[in-house]
Amino acid sequence: MAKQGIRSLSVDGLRQWVISAGQPAYRAKQLLAWVYNGAASFDEMTNLPADFRSRLAEEFILDEAVEISRLESAKDGTVKFLIELTDGQCVEAVLMRYKHGNTVCISTQAGCKMGCAFCASPPAGYARNLTPGEMMSQVMLAGRAAGGRVDGVVLMGIGEPLDNYENTITFLDNLSSPEGYGLSLRHVSLSTCGLVDKIDLLAQRRY
Repeated sequence: MAKQGIRSLSVDGLRQWVISAGQPAYRAKQLLAWVYNGAASFDEMTNLPADFRSRLAEEFILDEAVEISRLESAKDGTVKFLIELTDGQCVEAVLMRYKHGNTVCISTQAGCKMGCAFCASPPAGYARNLTPGEMMSQVMLAGRAAGGRVDGVVLMGIGEPLDNYENTITFLDNLSSPEGYGLSLRHVSLSTCGLVDKIDLLAQRRY
């Protein structure tokens, strides 16, 4: 059975999984702190029992995206990352450095269906949606490059985020949860080419 990305579970879903694994409820808070504060492996989670760490490693992947290469601007320090996903698909993310903080622009799909004339998405077209964990892994990767965390997120890389609506919503919930990444949605921008039905759904959530 293929392993699931642990950051693709919602915060509540991960909490429920911990309980189903026979662990006390407080273990979920410990685990979430590690998952969203840059742990590189389950072995680093030293306040969790060894057998529980082993089960986590058997069932989950911690990072669903791996940096393949980066290009850094000598002018302003902007960094473009080429990122490989677990199935070999590649996407890009960009870390932008400002006086007020660091912002990462992430991809939400491998390829895109929209065909906007102004866009430089890969000419091969749409491959698949990204998982919430693949989106979050881009944030974590950029945070490590920035020295710990990012201060803002822009969903404006490869793909149309509202064409990947459910995964995008789970990502935003995990990003903004105090038990997740803990970034206020005031510091998040979502760019869309205009999927009106999904814009209406997003508005109804009243973030």
